[in-house]
Amino acid sequence: MPLLRTAPVLALPLLLALALLVGVLSLGTGAVAIPPGRVVQVLWAGLSGALPDPGLARDVAIVLDIRMPRTLVGLAVGALLALSGGLLQGLFRNPLADPALVGVSSGSTLGAAAVIVLGHRFATGPVPFELLPIAAFVGALTATLLLYAIATRQGRTSIAVMLLAGVALAALAMAGTGFLAFLSDDRQLRDLSFWTMGAVGGATWTKLFAILPMMALACLIAPFLARALNALVLGEAEAFHLGIPVQRVKALAILTIAAAVGAAVATAGPIGFVGLVVPHVVRIAIGPDHRILLPASALLGATLLVAADMVARVAVAPAELPIGIVTALIGAPYFLWLLLRRSTVLDA
Repeated sequence: MPLLRTAPVLALPLLLALALLVGVLSLGTGAVAIPPGRVVQVLWAGLSGALPDPGLARDVAIVLDIRMPRTLVGLAVGALLALSGGLLQGLFRNPLADPALVGVSSGSTLGAAAVIVLGHRFATGPVPFELLPIAAFVGALTATLLLYAIATRQGRTSIAVMLLAGVALAALAMAGTGFLAFLSDDRQLRDLSFWTMGAVGGATWTKLFAILPMMALACLIAPFLARALNALVLGEAEAFHLGIPVQRVKALAILTIAAAVGAAVATAGPIGFVGLVVPHVVRIAIGPDHRILLPASALLGATLLVAADMVARVAVAPAELPIGIVTALIGAPYFLWLLLRRSTVLDA
């Protein structure tokens, strides 16, 4: 920990190596266990086309067709949630900001649920999955804009108002989602109920490619916001006098948060606490510099979500636990500890 504080750039290669290690372990975890060495052999055989024995062909099908898209989607969703949490905490200048806690994920859920339940009424065939990220993005963007408008007055964000407004926005969005569930048929209700608990079990290559545009948008914009977020820690007026285009930065940050949350929620459902826990842990470990904090949060978030998915696969085998339950079991106690540790935060 002291080493990372003095040389935070070392955190990035370490976290990248950890993410790759957890990714390999994830490819071998499931009903058919595959040792890490065998996973590497399978990946090589699948890429080269050399299948010397039928057992290896079976493992190639399991790893490349089922577990590889699931692992990559888990890495992408975890990175997006942690990145959006880091941006939201930087924008509001408080570590209690989290997309799930302040209603952004709920707004995204409402947008995606509207497509799931109502889409077939306006389409001649099956609703394409590609519409889900767009609808989730619109929902997340609307919730983020409303939250910022309510919580910010004269350049100062009230943490108490932010949390309470987030609760109210989340309640409204969930009421809308509940109404859509009331309108849904049995199949839609079952899909919607399981989806709202969060899961990456239904990941496919199609879903991965569908969220890539939103993911690319978030990952391209976020690094350019790092210096501005560092300046915003001092306050909006001080950042403006340092030459930061504050309004443009806020607009880009809100757009990036909405894109990241929308893509994540559309793919895996609303998964809480990753955006809260990961940036806060990274901030403690390596410091508050957003130039390192944002990419480090993305890498650690990817690792955490894939690790949680591995736990979800084996905890109640042969069934699978929704990953949102696993992250809540980790994040909720951490959030309570954070509130107790920052006992004066609501007086801000």
